[in-house]
Amino acid sequence: MSAENFDYIIVGAGSAGCVLANRLTEDPAVRVLLLEAGPGDRSIFIHMPSAFAYPLANDKYNWYYHSEPEPFMNNRAMYCPRGRVLGGSSSINGMVYIRGHALDYESWASHEGLENWSYADCLPYFRKAETRAKGGDAYRGDSGPLNVSTGACINPLYNAFIEAGQQAGYAYTADMNGYRQEGFGPMDMTVHKGRRWSTAMAYLRPALKRSNLQVRTRALVARVAFQPGSSPARAVGVEVANGHRIDMIHASREVILCGGAINSPQLLMLSGVGNPDHLRALGIRVVAPLRGVGANLQDHLETYVQYACKEPITLYSAMNPLAKAQIGLEWLVKGTGLGATNHFESGGFIRSEAGVKHPDLQYHFLPMAIQYDGSAPASFHGFQAHVGPMRPTSRGAVTLKSANPKEAPRILFNYMATEQDRKEMRAGIRLTREIFAQKAFDRFRGEAVSPKDHLQTDAEIDAHIREHGESALHPSCTCRMGMDEMAVTDGSGRVHGVTGLRVIDASVMPDVISGNLNAPTIMLAEKMADAIRGKAPLPRSDAPFFVHPDYQTAQR
Repeated sequence: MSAENFDYIIVGAGSAGCVLANRLTEDPAVRVLLLEAGPGDRSIFIHMPSAFAYPLANDKYNWYYHSEPEPFMNNRAMYCPRGRVLGGSSSINGMVYIRGHALDYESWASHEGLENWSYADCLPYFRKAETRAKGGDAYRGDSGPLNVSTGACINPLYNAFIEAGQQAGYAYTADMNGYRQEGFGPMDMTVHKGRRWSTAMAYLRPALKRSNLQVRTRALVARVAFQPGSSPARAVGVEVANGHRIDMIHASREVILCGGAINSPQLLMLSGVGNPDHLRALGIRVVAPLRGVGANLQDHLETYVQYACKEPITLYSAMNPLAKAQIGLEWLVKGTGLGATNHFESGGFIRSEAGVKHPDLQYHFLPMAIQYDGSAPASFHGFQAHVGPMRPTSRGAVTLKSANPKEAPRILFNYMATEQDRKEMRAGIRLTREIFAQKAFDRFRGEAVSPKDHLQTDAEIDAHIREHGESALHPSCTCRMGMDEMAVTDGSGRVHGVTGLRVIDASVMPDVISGNLNAPTIMLAEKMADAIRGKAPLPRSDAPFFVHPDYQTAQR
């Protein structure tokens, strides 16, 4: 048993954990230990943006989770990769930088106890975190650790997608992270000088120069330790599995869980914080009966709308071994070329029907027809749009299979459980077909590859989604903030019913935001870091945001 002691122990060196390690150690009087179950992030396949399919599709840097058979998805076990490496999922994700819509945060702030999570409260922290290559303004940052660049859209297919969106009647937006999310335009990415800019690069590496931060990799935390006899229970450290030995490490101030929407509720339950009936059935002593732990699981489901391309200009040309070698060499020597982009350089946000106040469908465009995780190689020149609903109404859960911390938890998303989710997905496919039918794609558009043109009815489209829908890899909301009986944390990430314990990651979101989750997770970690340090919050923003003036009667 170890006698080590730190002020703060952070469990998980991912998108939130690296932010907290940096911000908390800005105070030289504070000693911080950052624990990561996975290895370091030295792989070329992590740092080359175009190579992200490699860490995404294997278990070396990835928990490699799969769901239980999904009852509304033909009982498929759905792939759920989560980062297990320095930088966490920010080291294996697609590097898309999207903040979500302002009204997402207005919705968060409507909950009791979350009044300071409005868009006006959150926008200053998005700006604090960011340095945008194009420069800052009222919406964008220019001096933060997280470098963000915008796609160059050199391939003509990127601009064809943007132009087709306008021809279909939607607006152009120059910055979907600025005043106006709704519309079609270029997309931002967490890439800097041709390299992935994970939170390990942005936040952790600068902090490693400080003597008050220790980082340990391949350190699996088995459970949070609580002070015997304390009421309410007080977290005083963590137990770390070290081969056949368990090491106890003490935290004099707080233990902070940053494991994400799967691992944070898992660790809470292993530690006795969760649904008491579930814990007792597994022989786990109940420390705090919180029925919401692991509940409210939300994710974005998406599907690919794929077409063959009549001109040989897609990324299929880059898939042969010689081309890959040339791309890799240019990236290694110059940091430029096709290796220096995530290839999601244009996209869009639209509303599925009149009456929807802000976009509920998102697009990522890719000038190639391929599986997102690289699990199936491209076999022809093609292009695709990823489309999916932004605010699903289906709810799942994370539960334990056993009290063994080395056994993966049980994950069930319940994708497509509600008619509303099915309705939005049908609209997504039909509206995407309309966009690809525009004049801008006439010179490029070949036959429909997936879904085939003959799939037209609701039943046929539903069957296609059940067979081909995939996770957009945005699990969230399993330790949600709030003050009601199913809330797990308060507005500062403190776990209800105990002291000395916080959760800070995408699991605390009350509802999933309308977009990718990396940027919002970094924002909330920045905001909660100030709360932990007792610092006054940043001044609220008065920047306005766009809502379609005719949203009640017009779909576009």
